[in-house]
Amino acid sequence: MLPEQSAGIPAALNRAIQQTLAKGRLAVTRPAGCPGIALYLFDPDVLQGPLSHDEAQAVVAEPAYWSFCWASGQVLARWILANPESVRGKRVLDFGSGSGIVAVAAALAGAGEAIACDLDETALMAARANAELNGVTVTLCNDWSDRGTGIDVITAADVLYDRDNRPFLQIFRQAAPVILLADSRVRNLEEPGYQQQEAHEARTWPDLNEFEEFNLVRLYRGEGVARINRR
Repeated sequence: MLPEQSAGIPAALNRAIQQTLAKGRLAVTRPAGCPGIALYLFDPDVLQGPLSHDEAQAVVAEPAYWSFCWASGQVLARWILANPESVRGKRVLDFGSGSGIVAVAAALAGAGEAIACDLDETALMAARANAELNGVTVTLCNDWSDRGTGIDVITAADVLYDRDNRPFLQIFRQAAPVILLADSRVRNLEEPGYQQQEAHEARTWPDLNEFEEFNLVRLYRGEGVARINRR
C-alpha cells in the first residue's frame, strides 16, 4: 500500500467501479511505466479466483476504462514529464483522456491549461480526482466540439483501437499545430502528417496479461496543417 492511500479513495469513484464489478475497488498506485504520477486505479487484490459469468458480462458491457492505465498513456505521460518544453505554457487537450494520466502529466510539466476530454463522465471524474491527487488542476471537457479555440497541442493515447477514431488524426491536424500520439495497436500508422519518433515497452497497469505485441508503444508527432502552410 502506498502512503497516498491514507488520504482515502473518492467514494463516487468506488461506487462507479462497483457498478461494473460488485466486489471491485480502487487503490492508489503508481504505474510501472510512469511512476512519477499516482492514480486511483482498479485494485487487482480483490479478485480471488476467476470472475463469475455475470461479472465477466458486466465488465464487457460497461468497461471502466478509466480504472486502468493503458500502456500508451503511461509512455506518453512519461515522455511529457521528461520533455516539459513540449507543453510548457501551452493549451493542451488530451483526447480520450481515460484516467487522465496524460493531462495530469501536462499540468505537472507546466502547461498553461491541461484539458481532459472524454465522453465518459466517470472518466472525467477520475481525471479530476487524479489531478487533485497529484496537486494539479485539469479542465474537463465532455465533447470534442466544445473544446474552444486556441489549442496548441493535442495529445492522444491508445485511441486507435477503435477504427472509427482514425479520421480524428486529420481532424487534429486542422485543430492544433502539434499532435503527440501514442499507440500500441497499430504497427504501421502510415498517416499523412505524422512521423514516428520513438518506441517503448510498457504494460497496462494493473497488468491485463495482454498479447506481447500490445506492449510496444510507438510515439508519433503530427504537424498541423496551418503550421505546414506557413512554411
